[in-house]
Amino acid sequence: MEIYSNNIRELIQELSNLPGLGQKSAQRIAFYIIKQPIEKMENLANVIKKACKEVKYCKECCTITDDELCPICKSSKRDHTQIMIVENERDLASYEKAGEYEGVYHVLHGAISPLLSIGPDELKIKELLLRIRNEEINEIILATNSSIEGEATAAYLCKLLKPLGIKITRIASGVPVGGDIENIDAITLQRALKMRITI
Repeated sequence: MEIYSNNIRELIQELSNLPGLGQKSAQRIAFYIIKQPIEKMENLANVIKKACKEVKYCKECCTITDDELCPICKSSKRDHTQIMIVENERDLASYEKAGEYEGVYHVLHGAISPLLSIGPDELKIKELLLRIRNEEINEIILATNSSIEGEATAAYLCKLLKPLGIKITRIASGVPVGGDIENIDAITLQRALKMRITI
């Protein structure tokens, strides 16, 4: 026997499809939404729609933005000769919260994973190469996760970028093997960045 009516069931199902939300969390959020004033939830729905329509990739670093360039790429205070390569926007946000890095980023939108059929062509590597050709770059920091996929991606990028004669470094220990950057505290990230090594 069904506990909830169609609308509630459908809302819970849609919410449980979001990453990190299980059935119980989806139920809790669904009940919260239902109890809110309709105007408040209409505003939330409009903000979600607007974000889905207007958010795109930054034309330089490939992070998400609602402008042609993200705030970091626009900033004249950042060192545009130093690019840190990260797997996703959450990793970028983690380094920004650590407050140690003053260069710019390049977001790959994933890592090489043969098991998931993700190869170099599925990542934003072509965009990185085009960027390197068009800008004066002094250092590239490989800041992919310390997972098997992250290490494979870093090794691939190192092999690809070495012939260009640009200094290439990899974030140092402090980031645990198998750990995701987004879950690591600011002090550990600062230490990993300060102690990076040339490859």
